[in-house]
Amino acid sequence: MLLGTVLVLLLFGGAGPASAHAALRATDPADGAVLKSAPRSLTLTFTESVSLLDDSFRVFDPRNHRVRTGEPQHAADRSDTARVTLPAKLGRGTFTVAWRVVSADSHPVSGAFTFSVGEPTPTTAAVNAGPTEDPLTADLYDTARYAAYLAAALLIGTAAFVLLCRPADTAPLRTPLRAGWWTLLASTVVLLVLRAPYEAGTGPAGALDPSVLAHTLNTRPGLALAARLALLGPAAVLLIRARRRPLTPTLTGTAVAVAVGLALTWAAAEHASAGLQVPLAITSSVLHLLAMAVWLGGLAALLTLLHRTTLPADAVVRFSRVAFTAVTVLAVTGFYQSWRGLGSWSALTTTDYGRLLLAKLAGVTLLLTAASFSRRWTAQPAQAMAVTGERVPATAGGPPLPDREPEPGTGTVAGPEAEADPAADVDTVRGLRRSVLAEVAVAAVVLMFTTALTGTTPGRAETEAANARTGASGTGIATASVTLVPFDVGTPAVHGTVQVTLDPGRVGDNSVEAVVFGPDGGLSTVPELRLTFTLDGQKIGPLDTKVTDRGGYWAADAFNLPLPGTWTMKATVRVSDVDQVSETRQVRIER
Repeated sequence: MLLGTVLVLLLFGGAGPASAHAALRATDPADGAVLKSAPRSLTLTFTESVSLLDDSFRVFDPRNHRVRTGEPQHAADRSDTARVTLPAKLGRGTFTVAWRVVSADSHPVSGAFTFSVGEPTPTTAAVNAGPTEDPLTADLYDTARYAAYLAAALLIGTAAFVLLCRPADTAPLRTPLRAGWWTLLASTVVLLVLRAPYEAGTGPAGALDPSVLAHTLNTRPGLALAARLALLGPAAVLLIRARRRPLTPTLTGTAVAVAVGLALTWAAAEHASAGLQVPLAITSSVLHLLAMAVWLGGLAALLTLLHRTTLPADAVVRFSRVAFTAVTVLAVTGFYQSWRGLGSWSALTTTDYGRLLLAKLAGVTLLLTAASFSRRWTAQPAQAMAVTGERVPATAGGPPLPDREPEPGTGTVAGPEAEADPAADVDTVRGLRRSVLAEVAVAAVVLMFTTALTGTTPGRAETEAANARTGASGTGIATASVTLVPFDVGTPAVHGTVQVTLDPGRVGDNSVEAVVFGPDGGLSTVPELRLTFTLDGQKIGPLDTKVTDRGGYWAADAFNLPLPGTWTMKATVRVSDVDQVSETRQVRIER
């Protein structure tokens, strides 16, 4: 009863009309702004509600010394904002602000911007504004998330295969069931322990503080992980009881309830838990995960039985029907989740989320192609089955093949294949093993893309934030346009990001400011930077901004953009006498 209450709170507590995975909408002061007097506070506005960390803001003065600030808090009880007070005597020059918050769907987001008091001043190269995330913590956390997905597919899918396909010999499936349970337990513990360092962007050693774990258990992701651990208890009881007695309707119903509960622990702490149509999104996410587990975990169970025992044809036929249903559910729920995450067709190619989704779709297409080979093998008549009159197995990943009826009074299937050929039967089984093995291997890769998608800002949120920053809402307020241009020269440690600010980001004269961030997230200097703009539809450009080095950043006081539209901005960064790279980004300019 308590566990059910926790799951309900996870699902509906704090859900609101936002875009999953917070993106920065605006900053006050604006990025690159030059103020006459020092502000008393900093305010960041996001596309959805965010949670604050003890170290959500790091502010550095022109000499790269950290500024003492107040405690981070929400502005005027607005959960989509983050605010921090500044000292009364802030001083003059250019200040760097590094920030990090946790979005409502449990993923940390971070960034940096600058503002100046009086006039911009040079800054020392490679200011360490604090890491956006610790690489080791991030890698361990992502590995544990991937292992959790694999374990859920193995545990739920194998159990579903036993319940729905009813193979005669289930003993070989005890190993994958135990492996799935223990892997899910271990990965969940790792996720729970590393949750606080992952949010804060610190090293794994931060997980050793007992107060950190207590804090995690008071958050939505912590509650979801705790609920998952609690559900593994009845799952273990079910596995033990299923070994000692036949399956009953009560055991089956309990197993289904546990599987749904486990799926809810993912949906309650991922993209579905925030944004549009939260109840429908969570339902879709649960169905999607369960269908994935039934199909992919069932394939693993089928492969295990093909290698370890004799598999009756009717079990393969049943799995064929189950797999076809699972693929249908995956298609419907996947289409809905893609629409919800993208928001537009253009986001497929202009956002990281869209590009990852295209890669996942390519993997699914390859998976279905591998399934077609399984169908080709199972479509060949198994001679031993033909003699006994048993059904010919259907495809392991597609719709079932039609049953063939035996000739009256004989119990055998009519046709030239009725005469037994043991060698042909062995070849068929070996071919089926290879094709199912290929399906399992491709499925593991598809799960990698799925894991990456859950940690990527959806295209809808990214587009919404970009529109807000460029003032596309038509309010008449001049809002600076900020564009991030990642670059990589191709040699170790020679990569970073160029942050380009156009103020006001509209037709006419604009001031241009470009700041280069190094691989550690701090400010960096480069010997040369060139920015050009081209409006391809009107055949205008490239127009050179003629930015000049102002001692730590690059700027141009006046640059004219004569027409509205989507301009192509090209940033050419030279990092040495022989190494340079050019990258382009689309920038929307309004009237």
